[in-house]
Amino acid sequence: MSTSIQDIMNTSPVIPVMVINNVEQAVPLAHALVEGGLKVLEITLRTPAALESIQAIKAEVPDAIVGAGTIIDSRTLQQSIAAGAEFLVSPGVTDSLLDEALASGVPLLPGVITPSEVMRLLERGITAMKFFPAQAAGGIPMFKAIGAPLPQVTFCPTGGVNPGNARDYLALANVACVGGSWMAPASLVDAEDWTEIKRLAVEAAAIAL
Repeated sequence: MSTSIQDIMNTSPVIPVMVINNVEQAVPLAHALVEGGLKVLEITLRTPAALESIQAIKAEVPDAIVGAGTIIDSRTLQQSIAAGAEFLVSPGVTDSLLDEALASGVPLLPGVITPSEVMRLLERGITAMKFFPAQAAGGIPMFKAIGAPLPQVTFCPTGGVNPGNARDYLALANVACVGGSWMAPASLVDAEDWTEIKRLAVEAAAIAL
């Protein structure tokens, strides 16, 4: 496991945000993404198959760094840790969730959207944050504006990030990586077109080059 969320963010410029409905598709999907150059994977807890998918990928795709997304409370946090998640991602954060995550020792990428939320996390010593929903909240201009008074924070924007704007986000000094789902759309996963998903992963991995 990487020692910090910053290490994980620096490992891959693009983090696939994966919604997995069928656990049998989890391992081949992860293989396609990792072989395409995207080894940091976020499995969102939006489906009944999510936790089992984390376990399967951990067991069968050793090169993957597997995290759990949509951590919203103690239950989802503890379930994700029990499943073997190597990092945790939340759309927002509460004091109790933050306390429990910090006590667990598992790296957390807490979600923010306002300067006040950023400042509250800075008070707790946290300098790496998810920014969600990035595009709806102002996109590139928003990151430039926040970066002026709060340059010590590094973000992973998600929400509305796509191949057309990912490079612009990654060019910002306060963005370490971006999260998105375009390299593994539901249509390709349902069709089990792992070759095309791998091709999209290769393209995504090359965005920051």
